[in-house]
Amino acid sequence: MGVGGRVAVVTGSGQGIGLGIARRLAADGAKVVLNDVDEARAKTAASELSAEGGQVAYVASDVSTADGAAALVDQALSEFGSLDILVNNAGVARDKWLVKMSEEDWDLVMNVNLRSQFLCTKAAVAHMMEKKYGRIVNIASRAWLGGPGQANYSASKGGVVSFTRTCALEFAKYQITANAIAPALVDTPLFRGLGAEVQERLISTIPVGRIGGPEEIASAAAFFAADESWYVTGQLLYVCGGRSLGAS
Repeated sequence: MGVGGRVAVVTGSGQGIGLGIARRLAADGAKVVLNDVDEARAKTAASELSAEGGQVAYVASDVSTADGAAALVDQALSEFGSLDILVNNAGVARDKWLVKMSEEDWDLVMNVNLRSQFLCTKAAVAHMMEKKYGRIVNIASRAWLGGPGQANYSASKGGVVSFTRTCALEFAKYQITANAIAPALVDTPLFRGLGAEVQERLISTIPVGRIGGPEEIASAAAFFAADESWYVTGQLLYVCGGRSLGAS
C-alpha cells in the first residue's frame, strides 16, 4: 500500500492497537509520530520501531486537550516537514452499569475517545487542507452498536462514527478522506488483564472463535491511509470476526 514517504501521526500508540498501526505504517515506509499520555511508554515504543528500521518520533501528551493535540502536529511538521495521515486511536474504557456510572466515568471516556478526535483532527486538517491531501483514520468500535455496561463507551464510539461521516463530507473537496474502523475484541494489554473466565466468555461471542491481533486492525488502517484509497471516504469497516452480526 502507498504510504511510503508520507508522514503519519498515531495517537495512543504506546501499546496495543495504536502501536500495531504505527508499526505497520513505519514498516510500509511512512514516517511516524507516536503518542501516549505516558512518556515512558511512548519512548519505549519509539525505540522499538526505530530499532526495526522505522523513521519515528514521539510526543508524550494528553490529546484530549487542545495543547496536547497541537503538540503532535507541531512535532510532525518540525521533525518531518509534513503531515499526511492522522490515525485517531487514543481511547479508554470505564465500563459500569448506567446507574453506577459516575460523571467522572462518563466525562473521561467521552474526552479521551471522542473529544481527542475532534481536537487532533482540527489541528491536523488545517495543514492537510493547504496541501490538498490527507488521510484521517478514526478508531471506533463494534461497541457503538450498544452494549450493557458501556453507555459511555458506546456513546463515545457512536460519536466517532458520526464525526467521521461529517469529516468526510466537509473535507472531500480538499482531497482529504476520513474513514473509521470498528474492531471488536483484540489481543491488547487491556484484554490480557481480564480473568481467564471472562476472556473465554468473551471469545465465545465471536463467530470466528478467536480474538483479533493489533496487526489485523493495522492492515485495515494501512488501507485507509494509503494513496490508493482516495475514492473511499466516510466508511465504517468492521474488523471484528463477525461479532457485529449478532447481539452483544
